[in-house]
Amino acid sequence: MAKLVSNVYGDALFELAVESGKIDDFLKEAEGVIDVVKSNDGFSQMMNHPKINKEEKLQIIDEIFKGRVSDEMVGLLRMLEEKDHSKDIETVLNYFIDRVFDYKKIGKATVSTPMELTEAQKNDVEKRLLQTTDYASFVMTYKVDPELIGGMVIRIKDRVIDSSIKTQISKLTHELSNIQLKVGECAP
Repeated sequence: MAKLVSNVYGDALFELAVESGKIDDFLKEAEGVIDVVKSNDGFSQMMNHPKINKEEKLQIIDEIFKGRVSDEMVGLLRMLEEKDHSKDIETVLNYFIDRVFDYKKIGKATVSTPMELTEAQKNDVEKRLLQTTDYASFVMTYKVDPELIGGMVIRIKDRVIDSSIKTQISKLTHELSNIQLKVGECAP
């Protein structure tokens, strides 16, 4: 089975970062490039516009990124364009970032609660996650979701820890709907 574009290019960038000792530099650059791509709709439109030829697109990459990021990162962006994969820039760089986070044992956690947590509560949540996982540190994202009523939902990769009251009520409702009493019968 063919490897995904993100895996091929992301793995190559990761291997280069490890070999050259530039993991942290490339990580910052990857995050910066993603910010530029996400915050500038015009960039994506130009890179995907059929009437702008490949040479012009390569020139755009050079104008925007040369001197601002490493030659290796510019080279990657140019290669993605040359191979008609410029639409995959974000995916490739996000894959690379995930590889770096795994390598450095950094977890990404999203914590949803019905109300804003205090700094002390946020610190307690992170401390507890560090104690119960193999990660050395976490990048934490906190979201407020009033529909949860109480408790919290924590997402780490594809793992979900859901202690919300909303989910507990939903489970209880489901369990109660499965109880079928015959007419006139009393529950023990």
